[in-house]
Amino acid sequence: MNTKLLIADDEADIVAMLRSFFESRGYRVLTAADGAQVLRQVEQKPDLILLDINMPGPDGFEVCRRIRDYVSCPILFLTARIEDADKVAGFAAGGDDYIVKPFSLVELEARVQAHLRRESRHSFDARVRFAGDLTIDYLERCLFVSDQRLGLAKKEFDIVELLSSHPGQIFDKERIYERIWGCDSDGDSSVVAEHVRRIRSKLSAYTDRTHIETVWGCGYKWKK
Repeated sequence: MNTKLLIADDEADIVAMLRSFFESRGYRVLTAADGAQVLRQVEQKPDLILLDINMPGPDGFEVCRRIRDYVSCPILFLTARIEDADKVAGFAAGGDDYIVKPFSLVELEARVQAHLRRESRHSFDARVRFAGDLTIDYLERCLFVSDQRLGLAKKEFDIVELLSSHPGQIFDKERIYERIWGCDSDGDSSVVAEHVRRIRSKLSAYTDRTHIETVWGCGYKWKK
């Protein structure tokens, strides 16, 4: 079986139990202990997500709302909350099912299998990266900051794509210029700094976070 599950819960014993159970059934398992980790693990394109509601950072509801427009796979909430209002909130956030703790592992697997069988949506073909409050949709070539679409010129997005695809890696201006403009282009690498300045200016209108860092004497890197 090549089915990939993402199990997100801040209770390590629950994660360990679910991981052991599903791996024994042949599933590939990814794990996350908080909302920020879920956003990173989603980039691994899971086939189904088991998502706890009460997690540090963005809670399960917020994470689900954040990723729902980009992730087509089923999302099943795991929670100790039993109020109808919580269930309604879960479905409103984009969840596909609501499973109350404690639960039977056999029943949970049956629900997982049922959702996988019923899954008729297209697979998650769009490449998406979630970086804090910033969402990068590489297929649509656009950025979103807190649901606000941010317009970038072609070369500006090319720079964002290059740096964000290699978080933490330093690119000097000459290398960026060669990758984006090409070796045979008229001009020089000084244009890179101006494009980075414009990208930062556009981002600063929506967020105080720094995504592109200057490494003095070396170049630029995307903040991990």
